[in-house]
Amino acid sequence: MHMGGVSMSQKMNFIDLCAGVGGGRLGLESHGMSCVGYSEIDKDAQITYKALYGEENAYGDLTKINPEFLPNFDLLISGFPCQTFSIVGKRHGLNDKNQGQIIYHIARILKERKNNYFILENVKGLVNHDKGRTFQIVLELLEELGYNVNYSILNSIDFGVPQMRERIYLVGVRKELLQGDKKFIFPKKTKQEYNISDFLCDNRKEFIFDSSCNTYSTFTRYLDNKYNNGKHNLEEILKEDYLVLDTRQSDLRIYKQKVPTLRKGRQGILYVKNRKLRKLSGYEAFLLQGFSKELARKASEEQSNSKLLAQAGNAMTINVIEAIAKELLKTI
Repeated sequence: MHMGGVSMSQKMNFIDLCAGVGGGRLGLESHGMSCVGYSEIDKDAQITYKALYGEENAYGDLTKINPEFLPNFDLLISGFPCQTFSIVGKRHGLNDKNQGQIIYHIARILKERKNNYFILENVKGLVNHDKGRTFQIVLELLEELGYNVNYSILNSIDFGVPQMRERIYLVGVRKELLQGDKKFIFPKKTKQEYNISDFLCDNRKEFIFDSSCNTYSTFTRYLDNKYNNGKHNLEEILKEDYLVLDTRQSDLRIYKQKVPTLRKGRQGILYVKNRKLRKLSGYEAFLLQGFSKELARKASEEQSNSKLLAQAGNAMTINVIEAIAKELLKTI
């Protein structure tokens, strides 16, 4: 849609809440939208965010934002903390006085500002949490604020990155903006071909995982534990480039040409290259979330590897947000 020669997306401003390292932001900016400010509470993520995008309106703790003082924005994008909803976390849900309540603070801002659109992201465990009641509360909360809300579980691997990452996305459009039976439709899977070697491409020696590493003996004991014993032959594994090993708590999972979900606390991903095991680096983790090599390099200059892995694990996949934004612009 064009307004006086300017495309809608160029006129569209957004605010980036629970911003992490700005994956959602980059997905929206790829359509010419512009960011008017962000909110992020994690100090390390703030350092990375500033390194990638420069100094700008930082609103800090989302729970303390006064919506009146925010600049104008058309779209709100936000994750909301997944600890309370995730199957990984203890299932506290909306009764958790701290993190579960973030959705209420997002709702408070939407209610006050009545902006036209939102995109929210969460772990797919939200759908079944407390037999689906938590999700029902979230949907009702957002619909009461005057939005038509659609949701879908999308997997990052269907949008051009080799990471299996299922997340639920909620897209809201103010009801008065939808004429007739028009509604937002989620993007279809794309058949984008990728080459995993473009993502697992960090050749630094420090990421080789062999007997010179102090945790290697733990790994060999792990291969002999009661869950793995007799199932895996390391010699055989090392013959195939880009086999990905996920050293879960008890049993080893092996994937071909794809990487399991990056998570803040999961840092045991290895892969085979040139008959050697390599540890997934933070730089590679950023690439697996759709960041460009240039931005992944910039982030790497700011942070330790374990912090980079954690930040990538918390990020939104840029490609998915880009695909959602494209469909949203069609709806408009």
